This record gives sequence, C-alpha cells and structure tokens, in this order.
Amino acid sequence: MNVYDKAHDLAAALKDSEEVKEISQAMKLVAADPDSQRMLDEFRVRQNELQQRMMTGDMPSQEEMETMEKSFEVLSLNLNIRRLFEAERRLSVIIEDVNKIIMESLQHLYGGELK
Repeated sequence: MNVYDKAHDLAAALKDSEEVKEISQAMKLVAADPDSQRMLDEFRVRQNELQQRMMTGDMPSQEEMETMEKSFEVLSLNLNIRRLFEAERRLSVIIEDVNKIIMESLQHLYGGELK
C-alpha cells in the first residue's frame, strides 16, 4: 500500500464530495451578484490579514475581532453567502475529522493520546 496513492484517492473523494459541490454552487450564486461578491471579497481580505497577523504573534484587538464578527453576521444575512459559509463549515468539519483519524492512527508511536 502506497500512502501517497491513498492520499490522492482521498483528495479525489473530497473533490467529488457533496460538500465541495455545494461550495462550488454557492460560489457561482455569489459571483452572479456583484455586490455580494464584492462584500465577500472584502471580508476575505480582512480575514486573511487578521490571520496573517495572528500567525506572527500580533493578536488583533477586541474591537477588531468584534468588527469581524459583525461583518460575518451581516454577510450571513445574504442567503447565498450564508449557504457558502455553511458549506465551507461542513467541509472544514470533514477535514478536521480526517486529520483526527490520521493522528489517532499514529498515537501508538507517542505512547498516548494525541490532541
């Protein structure tokens, strides 16, 4: 058994999953509305900037976090964007679950439970 072949099989299964199809459909609906696309793009840029800062140890202020949360709530009022966010969340859960399965398969190497 080749681990890389299995990884490619997993990648193909994810690509063909209902969750990825739902994300693709939701993205098309958002793209069809220029205002929705602009708002989502602006949110993603701000989100990425905050994540980059956090990775360097520069934690955003409480105000910045509240502003992002409010932006997320406003965007979620848009049905197509909410559909996209929900589909992305479902895919994220699958990826977390797969990662957990992989890590659990290796816990015997480290003599205990991995977190």
